[in-house]
Amino acid sequence: MVAPVGADIEHVVDIGRYPFSEPQSGHWHDVVEKVRAELATDGCSVVPGFVRPDLHETLRAEGAAIAPLAHYEMETVNVYNIDVDADLPADHPARIPMRRENAFTARDLIPRDTIIHRLYRDRSFRTFLAACFGLPEIHELGDPLAGLVLNVVAPGLGHPWHFDTNEFAVSLLTQAPEHGGVFEYCPDIRSASAENFADVRAVLEGRDDQRIRRLTLRPGDLQLFRGRYSLHRVTTVRGETQRHTAIFSYSERPGVVGNSVRTRQLFGRVLPEHRATAVRVDQLLD
Repeated sequence: MVAPVGADIEHVVDIGRYPFSEPQSGHWHDVVEKVRAELATDGCSVVPGFVRPDLHETLRAEGAAIAPLAHYEMETVNVYNIDVDADLPADHPARIPMRRENAFTARDLIPRDTIIHRLYRDRSFRTFLAACFGLPEIHELGDPLAGLVLNVVAPGLGHPWHFDTNEFAVSLLTQAPEHGGVFEYCPDIRSASAENFADVRAVLEGRDDQRIRRLTLRPGDLQLFRGRYSLHRVTTVRGETQRHTAIFSYSERPGVVGNSVRTRQLFGRVLPEHRATAVRVDQLLD
C-alpha cells in the first residue's frame, strides 16, 4: 500500500545529499546557494541524483505506465504556439514553422500515489524550490492539466523550440533514451518586458549557435529552469527507448492557467478553468 502524499517523501529523495526538508540546516543552505548561483549564471541548475538510486526503476516504471496516455497531435507550430496564420511582419520569428512531435500526459491522468505526483504536492519540496528560485513561496498551477505533466518524446522525434507558460519549471527525468534527447536552451533570451524577436529568430534560423547551451540529464536528476524567458527544446531522440520527463510547473501567483488555444494543442481538450479569464504572469506571446 502506498503511503499518503508527504508521509514518506523523505524516503523518495536522497536526503543524505539533499536534506530538502530541513531548511534550518547548513547543508540545506549550501545546496540552495549552489542552485541559486547556477540559475543566476546559467539560467538552469541540475541537482543530480535527487531521487534515491534504488527508486529509479520505480520512477521509470511509473512513467512508462502513464506514457501511453499522452496526447499525440503532431502539427505545424511556431515558437510561441500562436496561430501560424496570424497577421505578423514577414521577419517575425513566429513565421518560422516547426513540427511539434512530443506528447504530454496531463496531470489529471497521473495517479496521485506516483512519485512525481507526491513530489509535486509536497510542501517541503515547494519550500525548497522557492528558496532555490529566491522566492518567498511558490504555488501549484491552477491549471488542472498543465501543472504536472509527463513529457513523452518517442524515438525519431523531438520537442521543438518554445517558451513555457509559467515563469519557471522544474523537471525530473524518469527515462533516458539510448542516444539524443539533449536539452538545449538559451538563457534569458527575452524578459517580461521585451520579446527580443531578432535574437529569437537568429537562434531559430541557426545563426546564433553560441547562445545555445546543452545538457544531458540522467534518471533521477532534478532540473530547475527559468523556462518563461529562456528558449529551449529537446533534440531528436535516437535508439529504441522513449525519453520521459516529469515537468512540475509552479508560479509566484496562485491560480495561473494556460490559455484555451494552447491547452487544446497540448492535451487535445480544455476544461472549464481554461474557458474562464485566466491569471497571466505577463503580456508576452505565449
